[in-house]
Amino acid sequence: MSKEITQNDTPQTALDTAATERAATPAVDVFEDETGITLLADMPGVPRDQLELHVEGDSLLIEGRVQPQTPNGLEAIYAELRVPRYRRGFTLSRELDTSKIDANLKDGVLTLRIPKQAHAQPRRIAVNAG
Repeated sequence: MSKEITQNDTPQTALDTAATERAATPAVDVFEDETGITLLADMPGVPRDQLELHVEGDSLLIEGRVQPQTPNGLEAIYAELRVPRYRRGFTLSRELDTSKIDANLKDGVLTLRIPKQAHAQPRRIAVNAG
């Protein structure tokens, strides 16, 4: 896992309330480049209005409630979806700018782009001859 982000199995403070309900852990891929990190979380069946992202200090919590689609007039008598909620927590590096997180949900995949703060990004310094 990247040095910019680590898994946080124990959410703290206001996030503790959410930790009491049973939830599945979504599969997550984290990619890092010079300007920040990109996090891809698999959250199939979670509509945008049931997705919540919480940032508190250096903690990031991703939560989503699955909305199973049942045809009108039918009731499920058997379902393999046992936990209708996803939850995963991470501890973020202080080099990341959490005020500029960009989030996108498409085809069951949540994409988060978290840029590095300006002072943490590499920069080129021009050298003058003289």
